[in-house]
Amino acid sequence: MLKAAIAVGGYARSNARELVGLVQTAENLGVDSVWSAEAWGSDAVTSLAYLAAKTERMKLGTGIMQISARSPSMTAMTSLSLNELSEGRFLLGLGVSGPQVVEGLHGVAYAKPLGRLKETVAILRKAFAGEKLAFSGEHFDLPRPGGEGKPLRLDHPPAEIPIYLATLAPKSLEFTGAAADGWLGTSFSPDHAEAHLAHIRAGAEGAGRSLNDIFLNAACTVAIGEDVDGLIDKLRPGVAFQMGAMGSANTNFYNDAFKRAGYTDDALAIQDLWIKGKRDDAAKRVPDAMVTEFGAIGTPDMVRERFKSYAEVGINGLTLRILPGEGGHTATLEQAMDLLG
Repeated sequence: MLKAAIAVGGYARSNARELVGLVQTAENLGVDSVWSAEAWGSDAVTSLAYLAAKTERMKLGTGIMQISARSPSMTAMTSLSLNELSEGRFLLGLGVSGPQVVEGLHGVAYAKPLGRLKETVAILRKAFAGEKLAFSGEHFDLPRPGGEGKPLRLDHPPAEIPIYLATLAPKSLEFTGAAADGWLGTSFSPDHAEAHLAHIRAGAEGAGRSLNDIFLNAACTVAIGEDVDGLIDKLRPGVAFQMGAMGSANTNFYNDAFKRAGYTDDALAIQDLWIKGKRDDAAKRVPDAMVTEFGAIGTPDMVRERFKSYAEVGINGLTLRILPGEGGHTATLEQAMDLLG
């Protein structure tokens, strides 16, 4: 059975207490986990620390901590702290973000993101195991060579904290299969599952593992209603934003993922319109399939069958991105949970 998750973020623009209420309702409905977003507004940590005190059973995951925003040791300390506060409910989601955020917001080079991700995971594994943090790599040296530092062991007992990686590019997906406990997938379609899963599988098998060793969690846009065409129209702008704004003109992993699913001409055309400032035209250029094949959209029966298609290709969990219906976000989430069950 698919496990359900929800995502929270952007609470600076909304009522944070209403957000807490939604998460508590989700917990009561049987939602398995909540994942906190981090882009260029809200951080991924603060909300989870607060939610740890407001929930009892839900797992609490960062979706994602940007590896360029913190040193690996700080990521480890933060993770161990959240795991302690939540009584073992914490899930660490990591990602490399993109050059616009990494270089524009954090002021650090984006070059060789996969190498930095690999080294970050290696240091985190040491920290979680209670080992001294001695590490020598291309991107990180602990302790700093030539300085006065010495290898330190974090002042926390060892803890088993699952590491989920939000990856999209083929080599990063292979690393996920080889080294991660879970995958946070976006731009995923069960109709084109091998565009992602083939790479994760290859990485897993190369490391002596199988796809069953990784919890596969995919983001899934959910819109339920009888006016299917109207639902699709409401979702086109979000797809256009992914194609044109979620990265630079040269580096956009979301755009690349849609290309691998067979939408090269559409993805490039939408991106070009967006970059030229023609955002309405970009949204209109989004074909129906780029909406319907990457989520669960339509009548209740259509959504129920769509959920089944995710399970059939091996997905273990879905992060439900709800388009609120007439009854609001909570009512639509409740309906989605009924259809998922």
